[in-house]
Order: sequence, then C-alpha cells, then structure tokens
Amino acid sequence: MFTRKFVMILTLLMVWSSYSYAERVKDIANVGGVRANQLIGYGLVVGLTGSGDKTPFAEQSLLSMLNKFGIHMPSGVKTKAKNIAAVAVHAELPAFAKPGQKIDITVSSLGNAKSLRGGTLILTPLKGVDGNVYALAQGNLVVGGLDASGADGSRITINIPSVGRVPNGAMVERTVTTGFDLGNTISLNLKSSDFTTATHLVNAINKKLGAGTASAVDGNTVEVLAPRITNQRVAFLSMLENIEVVPGEESARIIVNSRTGTVVIGQNVRVSPAAITHGGLTVKITESYGTSQPNPLAGGNTAVTPNSVVDIQSGGKGHMFKFPKGASLDDIVQAVNKVGAAPGDLVAILEALKQSGALKADLMII
Repeated sequence: MFTRKFVMILTLLMVWSSYSYAERVKDIANVGGVRANQLIGYGLVVGLTGSGDKTPFAEQSLLSMLNKFGIHMPSGVKTKAKNIAAVAVHAELPAFAKPGQKIDITVSSLGNAKSLRGGTLILTPLKGVDGNVYALAQGNLVVGGLDASGADGSRITINIPSVGRVPNGAMVERTVTTGFDLGNTISLNLKSSDFTTATHLVNAINKKLGAGTASAVDGNTVEVLAPRITNQRVAFLSMLENIEVVPGEESARIIVNSRTGTVVIGQNVRVSPAAITHGGLTVKITESYGTSQPNPLAGGNTAVTPNSVVDIQSGGKGHMFKFPKGASLDDIVQAVNKVGAAPGDLVAILEALKQSGALKADLMII
C-alpha cells in the first residue's frame, strides 16, 4: 500500500509539473534593494525557576547589570544565581520598518541553562552589521519545549526548551535606507535565475507598459524604467508586480530524501542508453517506431510515431536491463507502480544512472 501511494505521488507530481502557468511578477522576483536586515544582540534572561546558567559570563553579565543600577558587589563575591541565563537575541528587520513599529525576536541560550521557560528578557539592544542599534528588545518568553528531571537523575526533554520567542518583543529605533527612491530605474531580481524567465519577464513588461521599458541585465536581473517621484513609483510598482509572466521550464532535476524515501522528479528528465542490474528487479524497455499514413485526400504528411513498451518483473535473480535513448522516467515510475516494487529500488537505480552519466538531470540527495 505504501509503495503504491508513493509511486502515485511521484506520477502526480510529474503530471502537474508538465503544465505551465502564468505567475505574477511579485511571486517570481524581488525588487532590488528592498530586503530585510538581520539584527543580533546579547542579553540576559531573568526569572527562571532554578534552570539557569552556571557559567562565568552569565555571572559577569549579572554583575555588570547590577553596577549600572548602582549596586556594587564586593570583589570576589559570587552571587550563585540560578535564575538567570545569558542569551543571544536575533531578529529580522523588515524593509521600510519605521521607528516605533514592533518585530518578533528569537532568544537562544548561550550557556548551560536547562530551560528558558517562564523567563523574561531584560532590555537588550539589537545591532546591525554596521554596529548601529536598530531595535530594543524586551519581554516575556514563549517557550515551546519542556525539560524535567528527577532526584534519581532521570530526565525528559520535549522539543528545545533552551530557545524561546517574544512576539512583538522588539521596538524599531532606526530606519534602514533602501535606495528605493533613487535613480530612474528599478531592478527586478528573479528568485531563481533563468535566462528564459528573464526574457519572458522583459517581454511581458514591454507589452504592458511599452517597448523599451524593461531590459535584461543577465539571467537574474531585469531593469525597468520607473518614475522618480516616490508616490508615483509606489503606484508604478503596484501595477508592475501584478503583471503575469509565464516562467521558463525548470532544468531537469531529481530530489531524493534518503531518510523518508521521497523522490520528486522533474518533467524534463531523460535517460541515455545504459544497462544496469539491481537485486531481484528486472526492467526491460523496448522502443519501436510505426508509420502514420494519412488518407489520400486528407492532405496530411506521413509521420513516424514512437511506440515504447515498458515491462518490469520483481523476484528471482536480478540481471542486466537496458534503457534506450530518450527513455522517460515517467515510464519507469509507472512500471514500478505495476509490480509494487519498493521505493528504494527506484532510488538505487537513479543513483547508479547518475554515477554512470546516463541520467541527464541534477540528482540532489538530502
């Protein structure tokens, strides 16, 4: 049952991938310079129930915080605090974020704290790669994990209790310049570089907005003439991002998940002549050609039509089987479905074909 469902999924994926649909510009490209920025900071979580750090830098951080509030501990005295944890705080600052807006943050333990559940992050500055502070973070942590231990040393851990989140836990303090309103052009960067898609994008924009509006820089970037006034540029981009484009077909690719046995096969995958044996699985693919002759008065042309026959037998001693030139993996998958062979057989065949150079596709094993 599992094998049949497995191969059925493969077949549906290949049939689905054989159709081309128009997609909006906003779904296949990003506007150059309009992107998020990464922020990071070092902070202290307090209020834990004995599950905190036992590291020197956590102790040092606590003493440093107390000194800022005018509390000076005698030299050499240890606080032996168990309710604190030194943490790394990171967040993503969206494009066009303005001071006063809030963003989510993620808090991760740096030391040996068992759990951050119930903790509170105290005020932490978040800096960008340039060293400037762009947001201030603070708030109660939401932790999805759980850690519990008994007096006899037994312990149970669910998910990751040493990582938590604070929704809307940071307030933006500085705006990042994007360059969105500079110059008389904007750049559209494809999410997946493809010369065909770039050409289709240029043609679709020029057809909608006039010849010469867009031009391709390379297989990833398309430059578009745009108004210089900010308000007009926003309206222009609103219209531009909703133009529909038919993307180019993906390159031949096969993705194999070695842990689950899942295989995703692209529509353009082909196999060149090869012979291979695998266990008790026998595959035979034969190809013949027929002639299509139109009626005398039909006005048509004589055409040669291919006729492929795929036969697979499972069981017994395995022996060599041959793939003819241009054989489609769609045929092989359908044949595997007929005999109920294991998914691992198909994966092993793909790996062997790739090693031999007969598989004309990128094989990615994850």
